[in-house]
Amino acid sequence: MVVTATTRPEVPAVQFDAALLRRLAKSGPRYTSYPTADRFSERFGYRDYLQAVAGLRTRGSRNPLSIYLHIPFCESVCYYCACNKVVTKNRDKAVTYLSYLKREIELQGRLFEGMNQVSQLHLGGGTPTYFSDAQMGDLMSHLRRWFQFAPDSVGEYSIEVDPRTLSPERIHVLRQQGFNRISLGVQDFDPDVQKAVHRLQPAEQTLAIIEAARAAGFRSVSIDLIYGLPKQNVISMAQTLAKVIHAAPDRIAIYNYAHLPHLFKPQRRIIEDELPPAEAKLDMLSLCIRRLTDAGYVYIGMDHFAKPTDDLAVAQRQGRLHRNFQGYSTHSDTDLIACGVSAIGSIGATYSQNLKTLDAYYERLDRKELPIARGIALTMDDAVRRVVIQMLMCNFELSMSSIETVYPITFKTYFATEMEQLKELEQDGLLTIDKEWIGVSARGRLLIRNICMVFDRYLQHRPEPQRYSKTI
Repeated sequence: MVVTATTRPEVPAVQFDAALLRRLAKSGPRYTSYPTADRFSERFGYRDYLQAVAGLRTRGSRNPLSIYLHIPFCESVCYYCACNKVVTKNRDKAVTYLSYLKREIELQGRLFEGMNQVSQLHLGGGTPTYFSDAQMGDLMSHLRRWFQFAPDSVGEYSIEVDPRTLSPERIHVLRQQGFNRISLGVQDFDPDVQKAVHRLQPAEQTLAIIEAARAAGFRSVSIDLIYGLPKQNVISMAQTLAKVIHAAPDRIAIYNYAHLPHLFKPQRRIIEDELPPAEAKLDMLSLCIRRLTDAGYVYIGMDHFAKPTDDLAVAQRQGRLHRNFQGYSTHSDTDLIACGVSAIGSIGATYSQNLKTLDAYYERLDRKELPIARGIALTMDDAVRRVVIQMLMCNFELSMSSIETVYPITFKTYFATEMEQLKELEQDGLLTIDKEWIGVSARGRLLIRNICMVFDRYLQHRPEPQRYSKTI
């Protein structure tokens, strides 16, 4: 359900307030979905997914689709990584996986026959370019056999790449295969930091890939950075930022490293004494915001910056920004088909996640069933809270009357408890509340997760902070 407001006040710039961040930062979800994935249940399965698709068909849905493909393989492990991955140099595993991934795509293609218009594609991992040129070409041809893709000028077709494993020539091949957006993992250019996280990646190598992407005609180039890694400090971060700004990518994501070794085994290899203290992390965040803002980038939210002319920045100004499992998106009216191990999709008022191990994934597809492990069907309460959280996360403001127009509620009555909690945040200067709007202040934008957590009913009943990263 898309809710928009007809009149939108100007969105404020982000403001860094170290004292406020120190006092209010706590563990909480990133809200790539609501309910969040840790609330999914195994009671939701394959038949429930089929019912969700049947519901789209019954309603005569003509919304375009988004497709996410998870390619789990990596040649080496990065110690900070929290992704579902398979680290191997045995390329035969990729051959087997591709054959099963194509089976799943065919099952989904048959299921969505007549509703198979695609406007968005994203390949993530792992390392999607673990597939060879020939394998990637085979995969893209298979996708086009079962789905109808929007023209290149309209559709968003993106891929995550590891610059260490690519040549400039491979970048041109990816463009020819249909990708028009590319995201590069960098994390940090400092050699000592790279060694500490087991990811040696010379800056020249990365910059050559960016140059090749521009030469090949990619519409958008994005770089991922992380602050809070071992051996990082303000000086090393400043040097990395200088190189990134000089490269001038269209989008920059700067993630807070969440050290959760009890959940992610690779992180146990990180030497904890080498991690920067909390105060140093705040200094690095402040530096990133200041340097990127001075360079002309717009703070989109949740660690993301973009050039003012980028589609994300334009969508935010127009109130069209959306957030899903791949991050921020300009496509808010799409159902998301997810293929591959652990991939999460969203069809109608449901979420579903695939099985997480290769053996279980293959076994289910051998039975000619989609490999769905768990999910959730949204209640009306889930749906209205999802919209509220989406609007706050993406636009930093919420028109209460727009919610009342779509859902049979009186906002301030339905959310009476939440409104009382918001008043406390209002006193802290995070937001303002008037008769019509809830607006996030410049000081509150960095703590948007705190604000959204107020509307999370599941946290109210079963708080589990150990599952989540810090909001800052």
